[in-house]
Amino acid sequence: MLREPFEARPGVSPPMSKPSARPKLQPFTSISYLFQEFEHTTWRLETRRGYASDRNSPKWACFLAGADMAREPDNAWHENVRVQTARGKRIERVRLIDEPLTQNQEFLLASTATNLAAGEDIRLLIRTRARQLRLLMYDFWLFDARVLVRFAFDDEDRTLGAHVTEDPVEVLAACQTRDAAWHHAVRTTEWPVVRRERQEPPTEAVPTHRQ
Repeated sequence: MLREPFEARPGVSPPMSKPSARPKLQPFTSISYLFQEFEHTTWRLETRRGYASDRNSPKWACFLAGADMAREPDNAWHENVRVQTARGKRIERVRLIDEPLTQNQEFLLASTATNLAAGEDIRLLIRTRARQLRLLMYDFWLFDARVLVRFAFDDEDRTLGAHVTEDPVEVLAACQTRDAAWHHAVRTTEWPVVRRERQEPPTEAVPTHRQ
């Protein structure tokens, strides 16, 4: 719901913005329409070291068996990504990763090619750097920098649902995290080079002598 702008009057200060009470938890399926109806951008932050939805999917067994995850069959998510990006919209996400990578993070890296081919822009950010940047440390989708969908998980990494809000304080915090994370993250396609460079021991500088 749109808020009426505050009209300044002599001797009256504008109201202070405060976070509202946490919205009720709702099934994630109840907000699926947002992925078709957003106008410009939808942006995702993934912070967890693992997701039960991945481990319970048929692709997990294929991954463990060493199958080529880039050959994943087409699905409704990829189709929608193609439709929305063809309209000039952007679907972006940043995944926090650990050193060393968790098995679930290895799985996501292995299966990202099909998302990229559909039109997503997925980037990676090392968790220690994210903490240095003081980013939000929970999973969310942000639609058009206006609607924030915050995930809720149990201790077994199962998705319980989502909290949906347009509270300006929470949305602003998500926008700030988005901007910082996007600036510092690396493209998924660049990660193999970055990973190799981080694993290589530093070379010692060769001393130089004046003639």
